[in-house]
Amino acid sequence: MAFMVKTMVGGQLKNLTGSLGAGEDKGDGDKSAAEAQGMSREEYEEYQKQLVEEKMERDAQFTQRKAERATLRSHFRDKYRLPKNETDESQIQMAGGDVELPRELAKMIEEDTEEEEERASVLGQLASLPGLDLGSFKDKAQATLGDLKQSAEKCYIM
Repeated sequence: MAFMVKTMVGGQLKNLTGSLGAGEDKGDGDKSAAEAQGMSREEYEEYQKQLVEEKMERDAQFTQRKAERATLRSHFRDKYRLPKNETDESQIQMAGGDVELPRELAKMIEEDTEEEEERASVLGQLASLPGLDLGSFKDKAQATLGDLKQSAEKCYIM
């Protein structure tokens, strides 16, 4: 309970005492952020530069990933003849225009394309029929072909 009262009233008391003694504590309030961090001014400036550089790198990577995703979405829109999205195009342009898909995504798309081509073929359509076993069908066809070759060898006319 004391904790709750302290947290509720403590902040207000600090504001009240801070405004009363504002003229006296001006020197302590003038401490720079570097001294508060326990660094010299040069170290603090270097630290701030590193933070800004890291943030810029993260932002660039984030923009690149967004552009890769937009490229993937636009690829599927083209593939399935869906309407284009302006936000995807703007994200691609923000990343520099020509964005390549990561290898993993390109592999996935390639595998999907191969599967769809296989399904579109005649054998793919036959495989999708229920009750038809392509393995036994293939074995029977090979056996028949082997029988035809043997009978052709025995034929005296040929």
